[in-house]
Amino acid sequence: MRPVLDAVDLRILALLEEDARTPNSRLAAEVGVAPSTCLARVRNLVDSGAIVGFRAEVDPRSLGLALEALVSVAIRSGARASIHAFLSEVSALPEVRQVFFLGGAEDFILHVATADSDHLRDFVVASLSSHPSVASTRTSVVFARRSPRLSFPGAQPDSDTSVVAAASRAR
Repeated sequence: MRPVLDAVDLRILALLEEDARTPNSRLAAEVGVAPSTCLARVRNLVDSGAIVGFRAEVDPRSLGLALEALVSVAIRSGARASIHAFLSEVSALPEVRQVFFLGGAEDFILHVATADSDHLRDFVVASLSSHPSVASTRTSVVFARRSPRLSFPGAQPDSDTSVVAAASRAR
């Protein structure tokens, strides 16, 4: 069951998404509630599954991984039964940062990070194209990216009402 979130919860989520290390006292002041209330709300957001974790976002370049790419993968029609095994296998590869299982022309999009184009080519050829379940791959190099961040309707005083309306219809 999806948790019911009010404007205070949405603002807490937006602030924590901006900086997960924000102290509770600052969160409470920003959303206009007592620190004990804010702490209870954050705990409820975690317990309800609205917050699924707190983590550091690491710049791949700091690890010597200067090239990022999105690799679309189509699975052979005869290999549909092995989709879950393929998902487990690729998720464990050190180059893979994120895996998206899709409906559409491709079955997966992999967000990968490698040292350079030679390593990217080697990864695609050795780990993907040669995999018995893979029918085809298509690689797109990432020139720039923004950190993932969601917009929460009602979280900001200047929220776009069209976003709020769309979110309300989705409930």
